[in-house]
Amino acid sequence: MTLKFDRKDRVFIGVVALVHVVFFLLACCYKRIYMGDSFEYIYEALNIKQYSFFYSGNPALPIEPEYMTQRQPLYPLFLLGVYLFTVNNWIVIFLQNILSVVNIYYSRKVLARLGYDKKYDWLLLLLVLAYPSQFINANTVAPDILLQTFTLLYFGSCVSFFQKKDIKYAVWMSLALIAGMMVKPVLYPFVLVHVLIVIIIAVMQKVKMQRPVLIAVVPLCAAMLYSYSNYLRTDKFHFTSNQSFNAIFYYYTWYSHKDGTDSASSFLAHERSVINAIPEYRDRYDYGNERGMQLLKANFIPYMAFHLKNSARMFIEPGKAEIDLFTGKLTYGRLYNKEQTGFFATYKKEGLSGMGTYVCNNPSMPLVIVVLLFNLLRLVGFVVFLFKRNIHWVVRSFVFVLVAYFAVAAGPIANTRYFLPVSLIVIGCAVMGLMNKKDKTVYG
Repeated sequence: MTLKFDRKDRVFIGVVALVHVVFFLLACCYKRIYMGDSFEYIYEALNIKQYSFFYSGNPALPIEPEYMTQRQPLYPLFLLGVYLFTVNNWIVIFLQNILSVVNIYYSRKVLARLGYDKKYDWLLLLLVLAYPSQFINANTVAPDILLQTFTLLYFGSCVSFFQKKDIKYAVWMSLALIAGMMVKPVLYPFVLVHVLIVIIIAVMQKVKMQRPVLIAVVPLCAAMLYSYSNYLRTDKFHFTSNQSFNAIFYYYTWYSHKDGTDSASSFLAHERSVINAIPEYRDRYDYGNERGMQLLKANFIPYMAFHLKNSARMFIEPGKAEIDLFTGKLTYGRLYNKEQTGFFATYKKEGLSGMGTYVCNNPSMPLVIVVLLFNLLRLVGFVVFLFKRNIHWVVRSFVFVLVAYFAVAAGPIANTRYFLPVSLIVIGCAVMGLMNKKDKTVYG
């Protein structure tokens, strides 16, 4: 089967590709293609290449079990695909730009099956171009563009399963989910939601249940098998060491908001010292999880209010820090400085009187404000989409569950990177929400 591109397709792909070329050239100029976690993925790729050892730490230092399971293997294997020929991260960036172009086109193709009209390409392009995170992450050695790919494949396969009633698309859903959770662990708890989604669609479409149930539990089995392989390596049955780390780190951001950065840093330093004093990895992991649950029970209502507020903020977050890091106006040292000088920290400390000075000291603010305004437009369109009756309620419900899952999973550490896997879905659905009501839509 050959792909057929009409004039609108060629124009759409051409514009998207041109913007990626511009950002690639900017990346070549600024040379800020690494983020905080990049070197752990690079270490793991090189450790696989040299020692066949899936380990994200420096092999010259004592081996620590945490680094055996901190980074999922698929993105290091993606890097390895390049490193087998040459250890050159600019080739990685080039390939990620191509993948980003494919992601944007594929998301538009899926939307077309839901009734998207190509005459609204101008609005779709506008919302995509007004979200710099897509292009910044394409030019960063990080797994987020690859995670976006598998999230989109999952979304597209789910739409096809619902529309075509063909069980092979449930298979593709399961495979995409397995690949996604092997890129980043954020998706592995979704395996339980996945079982419900497949069963609900199978029931609605009157598909015989035996095969859908078997297919639906495959990602759950894959997560269990991977956790068992981690047990063989670390003596602890678990999917990722990040789970235990984040169980406490979530509260660092809460204490920082509530009591200030010094108090939060003191809290985190104390917890880390307690954990580091525990000799066995499995006991360190269990302590982190149990301590996180203890803190949640003690502060359930105020913490959950804070968590959900930050989850909601992800829908409009313009990504100022990401823009400034990409252009070199900000360093990670300043970003994590004890004396926070960001927009919300400045507003909390100085109120409206401090905003003038803040804008003068931050030349990226005009761009950030533009991005914020388009994010608000995107949010309005997305909300309208969720209530649009000419889109089947199953499709709308699935989109809501998938997007809400990523938002809630991110919580207080939410930023544009955590929104990226579903950003193109939200943008496309927003355009469909803003489409003329008279436009016909495929119900599914």
